Amino acid sequence: MVKVIGIKFKTSCRIYYFDPLDLPFHAGDGAIVETSRGIEFGEVTCDPKEVEESEIVAPLKPVLRIATEEDKQMREMYRAKEPEAMAICEEKIKEHGLDMKLVDAEYIFNGSKIVFYFTADERVDFRDLVKDLAYLLRTRIELRQIGVRDEAKMLGGLGPCGRPICCKAFLDDFRPVSIKMAKEQNLSLSPTKISGLCGRLMCCLQYEQCVYDEMKKLMPKVGKEINTVDGTGVVVENNAITEKTKVKLTMEDGTIDIREYPYTHLGPVGEPLPQEATEKKKQEEQAAKDPAVTPKPAFTGKNSKKREKENVPAEPKKDSAEDAEKKPEQRKSDPREKRNPVPSEKQGNANAPKAQKENAKNGSDRKSDKNPQEQKAGNPQQKGKPQKHSNKPKDVNQKQPEEQESKKQPDGQKQGGGASKRNRKRRRTHKPQNKASETKSE
Repeated sequence: MVKVIGIKFKTSCRIYYFDPLDLPFHAGDGAIVETSRGIEFGEVTCDPKEVEESEIVAPLKPVLRIATEEDKQMREMYRAKEPEAMAICEEKIKEHGLDMKLVDAEYIFNGSKIVFYFTADERVDFRDLVKDLAYLLRTRIELRQIGVRDEAKMLGGLGPCGRPICCKAFLDDFRPVSIKMAKEQNLSLSPTKISGLCGRLMCCLQYEQCVYDEMKKLMPKVGKEINTVDGTGVVVENNAITEKTKVKLTMEDGTIDIREYPYTHLGPVGEPLPQEATEKKKQEEQAAKDPAVTPKPAFTGKNSKKREKENVPAEPKKDSAEDAEKKPEQRKSDPREKRNPVPSEKQGNANAPKAQKENAKNGSDRKSDKNPQEQKAGNPQQKGKPQKHSNKPKDVNQKQPEEQESKKQPDGQKQGGGASKRNRKRRRTHKPQNKASETKSE
């Protein structure tokens, strides 16, 4: 057993082991170590622990020292310069017309070297580019070509599942993925559905394959005869996620039915079923026999209570003789009857003389409401029209008292106090016409 500590760097999630040299390291501390790229600043991921020698890549390099506050400030200072170096490198790539895509730039801990990561379809001659960058940045330049998977790991993003991509979140290394894994997991073979941001097959197909392999050993094979609580049948499909198996059964009446069971409730033909399956079958049979056990249909929504009442038909109530006598008295009147009451024959005959008296009073009130001037003058629009006279003779004496009263009253009172000259002329011109009509009728 060897005592080690795990250290992680910026560009990867992979953990590298180093010798702690009896220094008091804790998870989250900074450490200065020496790698193939030079002196680097790393983050301690775990406390010192002991591992087997087979897990270590020999020789095990020691840690230089624990990072101080000055080391942390220096690291932050050079990280702030990385975007500026990226912009300068992109300008020079356009000037030289190189077919390459710049991905990221990283300063070494003490600023002695800067590494540019790029992707390209073919080999790129960037010797002139390195000379220009070294002259502008005044440090050692290193350009490193990476693949599309490493690009996705550096940039990060969200996968088709809506979570951060696995290679950026927790995967420490890339492993080979094949289309056979997608077939065994019953996934669509469309490239757009099984490919990640990098355009290659998703990494989750590889590390989830072990779960499908374990379930494949436990669940029955497709096409094999199997014993169920409903009889023997043939396995049609296995679902490793729900851990259920679809079985095709031939029922007693000759019909074919496909039912789904948990794989733990199945057994080989000729052998007894597991105890869980038999207990569940007994519960179902008992519930079918005892109606009190069977749950009532649950209604939800606004009219749930109303629907429950409608579902259970109520027995009609029989009214007794006393209730039948009380009903007409207690019956509530319809609001429409209050507005438009329909009188019965007795009420109509009894109320007939009262209605005639009320109509006579209303007619007399309407005649009395009219202005006496309007009664005499009439409608001014009908003055020019010839008046129709009946053949019956009219009594002149009937209108004489009205004319005498009108002569006795002054003009101002007839007009209601202060009549105009125009109304007086109308009254004078109107009187001879009435006299002429009276003489003709005589």
